Amino acid sequence: MTNGLARACVRFRPASFVGSLVALLFASAITTACGLLLQTGVTVDSAPVRYAHTPVVVAAEPYAQITRRTGENRETVQTPLPERARVDSRLAARIAARPGVAAAIADLSFPVQASRGGALPPLTGHGYASTGLRASAASGVLAAGRAPSAGEVVLDEATAHTAGLAPGARVALTAPGASGTYRISGVAPARAGAATVWFADPDAERLSGHPGRADAIAVHARTGVTDDELARQVRTAVDGKAKVLTGVARGAAEQPGLAEAREALTGLGGSFGGIAVMTAVFVVASTVGLAVGQRAREFALLRAIGATPRQIRRTVATEAALIAPIAGAIGVLPGLLLARWWFGELVSRGVVPEGLRLDTGVIPMAVAVGVTVLTALTAGYVAARRPARLRPSEAIGEAAAEPNRLGRVRILAGLVMLGGGVTLSVLAAGLDGSQAANTALGVVLCLLMAVALLGPLLARLFATVLGAALRAGAGAPGSLAADNARANARRMASAITPIAMVAAFCGTLLFLQTTIAHVSAQQARAGIVADRVITTTGPGLPASTAERAARIPGVEASVGVLRTAVVHRFDGALSSATALGVSGDPARLPQVLDLGVKTGSLGALGASGQTVAVDEILAAEVGLKVGDRFELWLGDGNRVRPKVVATYARGLGLGQVLLPRAAVAPHVTAAYDAQVLVKETSSGQRAAVDAQLRDLGPGLTVLDAAGYTAQVGHDLEINAWANRVMAAVLGGFAAIAVANTLVMTVLDRKREVGLLRLAGTTRRQVRGMMRWEALLTAVTGLLIGGAIAGLVLFPIARGVTGSAPYVPAGTALSLAAGTLLLALGAMGLPTRGLLRARPLDAGTARS
Repeated sequence: MTNGLARACVRFRPASFVGSLVALLFASAITTACGLLLQTGVTVDSAPVRYAHTPVVVAAEPYAQITRRTGENRETVQTPLPERARVDSRLAARIAARPGVAAAIADLSFPVQASRGGALPPLTGHGYASTGLRASAASGVLAAGRAPSAGEVVLDEATAHTAGLAPGARVALTAPGASGTYRISGVAPARAGAATVWFADPDAERLSGHPGRADAIAVHARTGVTDDELARQVRTAVDGKAKVLTGVARGAAEQPGLAEAREALTGLGGSFGGIAVMTAVFVVASTVGLAVGQRAREFALLRAIGATPRQIRRTVATEAALIAPIAGAIGVLPGLLLARWWFGELVSRGVVPEGLRLDTGVIPMAVAVGVTVLTALTAGYVAARRPARLRPSEAIGEAAAEPNRLGRVRILAGLVMLGGGVTLSVLAAGLDGSQAANTALGVVLCLLMAVALLGPLLARLFATVLGAALRAGAGAPGSLAADNARANARRMASAITPIAMVAAFCGTLLFLQTTIAHVSAQQARAGIVADRVITTTGPGLPASTAERAARIPGVEASVGVLRTAVVHRFDGALSSATALGVSGDPARLPQVLDLGVKTGSLGALGASGQTVAVDEILAAEVGLKVGDRFELWLGDGNRVRPKVVATYARGLGLGQVLLPRAAVAPHVTAAYDAQVLVKETSSGQRAAVDAQLRDLGPGLTVLDAAGYTAQVGHDLEINAWANRVMAAVLGGFAAIAVANTLVMTVLDRKREVGLLRLAGTTRRQVRGMMRWEALLTAVTGLLIGGAIAGLVLFPIARGVTGSAPYVPAGTALSLAAGTLLLALGAMGLPTRGLLRARPLDAGTARS
């Protein structure tokens, strides 16, 4: 019986199930997209290209790691290093001494640029020994010329031809370690990839900026030695001092950003995927519950003619089982398209290295369909409990009107969630930085659960309060809208929940980012006191740029700024922080950079690397004060414990950790400065100074402080892309849910509209009533969602930035206006359709 009833309902009343189908479809799409990103983060590997013909590669561990106790057990905590980790070059000799090893090549890669203008593009530098990486191209095989000696280079054939260069010509090149002029000794056959220059091996080691360190060691086997045996011998030689990579894992050695890409993909797919799935559950449960509630009269008739509670529940479950798999399967394709777009954007922004591919395995798709089905079944079962429990003699009477009271268990659960959300918010107000941020999801989820459970009560409350204003100022349509909203609070609550959800999630994501960007821009404007800032469009500025700028007449001070990141221990985990490496005398730093020193003195920042200055928010979070030792992992994983000599206030906009450049440069991927800050004298020679600053090298841009801080603000906006995408995905899904719910509620009111028309209400009054109901619903949802976002934002903003949230009026008004227009359109269009029917036909329509 139940299967036949379910099939008949779906067949003869498809309109009742369209809303549920749409909600389930989009839930499946979002779950699929996030699942594919998560799966890619777990399984991603980069196929080796440079090391394709090298059976074994030795590389450094790309993670900072600590071991912590959890009860009686120990667990390893790790986080990706912000810069490329390198191995000791001396390991190559130890590996080469093994009997099965034919060659062990210490390989280097570093960016190189022309020192003066010319036709040379940005180059990748290598030691000449690396030409032996390919089994098919032995070292020394050139298209023309000979191998380089000291002071000589070999160019790849395509680059040499494009630049019009041949053996014997001289080129001026700048590398992270030094600049110089080199004679072209030969030309190598053209190969696919970036423009390349090979140096003599001692020159390459010096120019890389990392003497004694190599990116990786490529190992070749003697004839007859298997790859497994070779790997075993290499592991014995390195004795745990580095990783031994074989197979597809070799690609990780030539993709230093692979570890960070894994972290980004798993974080995005996991954390955001969890939020998206929970949002989908909320929306689907609300929509399915509304669809079941609209058919209360049908279930009442079934109970009146003898249907058992079990048969009612099975009917609803069967309907869900018929619709949910179809919706879930249809949603897989748009989810796949969304994941492909998302992954492509991550690649284009450099978050994921080029050459990686999205893993489109079937597991996330199957999980998406399963979650969709399970959510639909659960929501349908919960919604069917009330009509299934009614006694047959009371069923029709009870179904004729909306119940006035919520169940005691539901009210109690809602109050518990409300109390939990408020308590977490209060606790977060007393936490610092990331601790406060970590509570955000808990606060939002508790409060949204409270809204879902107490929705009818909140709807009735807001309908009463806001309805008084409608009755006073909106005439008969406003009075009708207020009465309808109050009498049908459950119906109104089903639309309020997704509106509150989009306001809470989007408000938190967007306005947290606007707060960080606003405070960062303020700190950058106040902190950059230099007269001129030198930047470049190339890979960076050589270390000599600041020194040469200081020698220009009319320049009082010149400081190079190398931007990197460090890793520190925090609350049993590892976290990263932005860092600056500054050149020159630290006592002259305040002439170009006002960090807002709070305690200590920057003058104590020595060049040895044994001292550090720390942003006051980070210092408070970690529990540091002047004189303490701060345990840090530098960019490449080198572990240090410098002494804190100062704390300062403007770390968010400038950098959270300040170190001498000499201590940082050997531990970054490429030791190029990001900017050079210049303080000019008041001699009135600014035009001449600017001209000489631009002549320091090709591609330089000289900005004033205002122009530079405007550029910083633009970069911060670019970095906010991930939050905007999350807000757009969640907001778009919630917007569809809102429109879907409102359309469903309007189409279910045929009888009501018909009776109003028969009682003499005009078309205009009916449309006015619906418009005021739409506005009442939207405003209620926005107020509730805004209150939730505020409870989350205030403690997080205080902890992360030290200031109150910054809410741009334009963004807030745009979100509110979009929500209002959506509600008006979603209720207005179907209302016009209902009004086309004759009042007598509509009044007797089946509901």
